[in-house]
Amino acid sequence: MLDGVLFFPVTPFAPDGGLHTAALDAHVRAGVSAGAGAVFAACGTGEFHALSAGEHTDVVRTAVGAANGTVPVYAGVGGALPTAVALARAARDYGADGLLLLPPYLVNADQDGLVEYVRQVAAATGLPVIVYNRANARFGPRAAVEVAGLANVTGFKDGVGDIETLARTVVAIKRSLRESGSGGAGGGVKSFQFFNGLPTAEATVPAYRAIGVPLYSSAVFCFAPEISLAFHRAVTTGDDSLVDALQAGFFHPLVALREKVPGYAVSLVKAGVRLRGLDVGPVRPPLTEPAPDDLRELAALLERGLDLVKGV
Repeated sequence: MLDGVLFFPVTPFAPDGGLHTAALDAHVRAGVSAGAGAVFAACGTGEFHALSAGEHTDVVRTAVGAANGTVPVYAGVGGALPTAVALARAARDYGADGLLLLPPYLVNADQDGLVEYVRQVAAATGLPVIVYNRANARFGPRAAVEVAGLANVTGFKDGVGDIETLARTVVAIKRSLRESGSGGAGGGVKSFQFFNGLPTAEATVPAYRAIGVPLYSSAVFCFAPEISLAFHRAVTTGDDSLVDALQAGFFHPLVALREKVPGYAVSLVKAGVRLRGLDVGPVRPPLTEPAPDDLRELAALLERGLDLVKGV
């Protein structure tokens, strides 16, 4: 079972445009040392969409080595079905503990097609699979129950933000697993977890926790683990005053800045890592770098957020 703050590292690129594995190693080691509960490599924040198959394997291998068995490492896989299957097998071979299954490429599919996509990728390795509900892979409650019943599907991550549908999905999956005893050791109910996967997830954590979804991705952890961890402690211990202060003073303004330009959910995070002193290079096209004024605003937000958690 996963717990704590889930770390989604960026993927560093060198000046020549290639993968910078030394910077990735340092980035992952720093995150694990700071207190990450798990590492999710080559996922959305890690620019999965921009990596070649060979680069994806190098990212996973580097993350596994940097984590050194101290926390689980999950690899992002997805895209065309043969690609997703090949990446899943390579991730298994290089020591990944599980997979985050991202949407298939481009096409819009019906619910049965999405279920079959998950079924075939999950069957390729036997690794634990977390299904990512977002973009063109939106699972209604019926389809979500079907994929949750697959033996090695162990989680459902929501990046849509439809709280009503997600609330029904959470209840339906829990009920189905309880009634079927699906996949558990010794015939019992298997472990299954729900995740908040919205960009800047902290902004919606209270709402998600209210419907039984306590785990979340923290892109902020990439560049400000102090803020991310302080927020997590405040949420889990009921320190509502600090939660509200961080929402008003840091996370909500960060969401507003992120919404200015498509792709800022990744490029602002990468810029934040550079602001903290690790050169991870730029984002790859089609994403673009933040404008100078937006970089200055990000730096000011970072300073404000660090002030808010000073001494916490």
